[in-house]
Amino acid sequence: MIVVGVDGSVQARAAMAWAANDAFRMHQPLKLVYAVDRQPYQIARFPDADRPDRLRRTGQKALNEAVALVHERQPSVEVTTALEEGPPARILREQGRTAVEVVIGSRGLGAVTGALLGSVGDHVAGQAEAPVVVVHGGQRPAHGQIVVGVDDSPGCAPALAYAFQQAALRSSTLRAVHAWRRPVQAFGTELPHEAGEDRVAREDMVTACLQPFKRHYPDVLVVEDVRFADAVEALTRASQEAELLVVGSHGRGSVSSALLGSVSRGVRHHTPCPVAVVR
Repeated sequence: MIVVGVDGSVQARAAMAWAANDAFRMHQPLKLVYAVDRQPYQIARFPDADRPDRLRRTGQKALNEAVALVHERQPSVEVTTALEEGPPARILREQGRTAVEVVIGSRGLGAVTGALLGSVGDHVAGQAEAPVVVVHGGQRPAHGQIVVGVDDSPGCAPALAYAFQQAALRSSTLRAVHAWRRPVQAFGTELPHEAGEDRVAREDMVTACLQPFKRHYPDVLVVEDVRFADAVEALTRASQEAELLVVGSHGRGSVSSALLGSVSRGVRHHTPCPVAVVR
């Protein structure tokens, strides 16, 4: 099952369209979730006693419109809905416990709840058990390439598994990007042969990380891209012509460019294509 957040915004509609296409490719049912967050209305300046019912009616209307959008885009995809009470971030995390992925808009400014704000995306992507795909609004051309960040941390393997699966489903090229900054030398300067050895070691590490997945997905064309650069900058540049960027939610391997939470958060806010964050 794929869970997608709904709030009536343009960004949420973009997320629904992306999720509907992915549900079709993955042969998964789609669950549309609207979170009724009453907290903003439990203050004195909103005295309307009918407001709670109005909130639910607004949510149900958004869900009905979302179902129609999915049926228009992918008629064969099975769709269910959920109108849940509570903060959007918590509701989406709970709904995502049994999901293969959670899809949300990058920023939602719905007329009532403003549900899928950037902070909600941060909380969901950082804590959800399933992969979380953050989709920006607007149409993008199909470039036929998926980008994945690679490091030597144990947390990188789930991100690679998801990226290879997506590349296989889309018949896309997979660009595996590893970026690092060498530490400042305490005394003297780094010798050329030391820099060359460092690069070779990193290239070997990337090849070793990819090898099990290459065997499992022999038809996926993989480009190994090792760069001396800032991780956020390298991934953002590589994703300019990508359909999807995949990163781990954190990494604590021995390589200094491991994909920490700050990296996944940085690319979500600077990358034009959808970003999948995989724990």
